[in-house]
Amino acid sequence: MSSVKDKLRAFSDSSLFLPVVALAVLLAFNAIFVDGFLTISLTEDGRLYGRMIDILNRSCSLVILALGMTFVIATAGIDISVGAVVAISAAVVCTLLGGRGDGVAETPLALAMLAAVGVGILCGAWNGLLVAKFKIQAMVATLILMTAGRGIAQLMTEGQIITVYYKPFAYISGVIPGNILPTNIFIALAMVLLVAFLMKKTSIGLFIQSVGINPTAARYAGINVTMVIFLVYAFSGFCAGVSGLIESSLIRAADANNAGLNMEMDAILAVALGGTLLSGGKFYIGGSVIGAVTIQTLTTTMYALGVSADQLPVVKAIAVIAICLIQSKKAQEMFAAWKEKHGTGPKAVSPDPTSIGAKVVNEA
Repeated sequence: MSSVKDKLRAFSDSSLFLPVVALAVLLAFNAIFVDGFLTISLTEDGRLYGRMIDILNRSCSLVILALGMTFVIATAGIDISVGAVVAISAAVVCTLLGGRGDGVAETPLALAMLAAVGVGILCGAWNGLLVAKFKIQAMVATLILMTAGRGIAQLMTEGQIITVYYKPFAYISGVIPGNILPTNIFIALAMVLLVAFLMKKTSIGLFIQSVGINPTAARYAGINVTMVIFLVYAFSGFCAGVSGLIESSLIRAADANNAGLNMEMDAILAVALGGTLLSGGKFYIGGSVIGAVTIQTLTTTMYALGVSADQLPVVKAIAVIAICLIQSKKAQEMFAAWKEKHGTGPKAVSPDPTSIGAKVVNEA
């Protein structure tokens, strides 16, 4: 019995506690108030169908965006251009494939996909150059591409919605014959495993954390701070490029006005909900993934309850306020004091940022 209590206590102290609780509360609410929310059935052609599958399907793009955004925020930066980069990526792949009604692609699918992802990397590299090399504030640097990105996508598509009739393009986010789940779920899973592998087998995570806590100390420790910041923005662009492929494949078209619209805000919210501090430093990939699924679950819940798309940002704004309050220093001190009073944790001690930064840099 004591071991179970110890495990529960350890879990309550972990970074995944709040994200998991938030997702569990949402699922419990849906199970009670939304008919058939947890029901999963099999269609005649052998595919799984249900609201839970829809949530996983629709959250894939956001999960991938959240991975890149986690690294950017961990370096005390921000990337508000990823939604526009999604639109650019979608415009590139659909323009190259063409909108021929006979279902023939004007460019090989693999080449079009590489071009779309490559453009995303270039956009991220541009942001990284402005932030890392020219020391422009991240919000301002990425605001440039956020503003111009949709205009670039509009120029590529000539202001039109390009519909792609090439059937294999739909398989990127659809179900390949013989599978029971959409392909984009496997793409998102592969991205998460790739990031987890890099965090486990390399020192990249430690470098990013060091830069986020104290870039000056990290530089003195021999870390190439400029290169680290440049690479995290390039990776964020890569994630946005992949998300652009998925988003365009979902609707089989490039809509420069709506593709990736407000997804940057959802990605930031997912990262914050996952426990990563917006001030930089420690980050939690698992928390960001759970946060992204939670955001999509919240969106699906609101639609199921009849909330319109225009009212949905209000609900998300309330979630942002709640997250900011929970992450505030005052709230953390109150929670630590409550645990100490009830004998569930050690006495709260205010952390010394200098000592934390020194410890991380020394380990690097």
